[in-house]
Amino acid sequence: METARTSFAGRVRVGPFGLLAVMAIVALVSIQGVGAQAREGAEAVAPASSNAATFAFIAAALAFGFGAVGAGFAIAHVGAAAMGAIGEKPEIAGQALIFIALAEGLVVFGFITALMILGKV
Repeated sequence: METARTSFAGRVRVGPFGLLAVMAIVALVSIQGVGAQAREGAEAVAPASSNAATFAFIAAALAFGFGAVGAGFAIAHVGAAAMGAIGEKPEIAGQALIFIALAEGLVVFGFITALMILGKV
């Protein structure tokens, strides 16, 4: 029984880092594709602006990605605590939903930040 528990704990620890690695690979592949299209389409693009755009895309991906991952962790913990509290006192269900919605706001902040960054490119 102990090996199953250890195995599950190992998978849980590796899960978020694997997700971040996949997000980074997807961001880099998409940035390379955007850079290649910019080089083919317009030869007047300066290398400095290309680097600035690359870093802007990375920053936008990180802002949205970390916002989403952070909200996932927050909702997991707050949701579990809220369900336990509702089980003991059903009349606080409305307050529990407010706390879950506050945790969900992290995704919205990350999305708005990513849009603001991309609006400057």
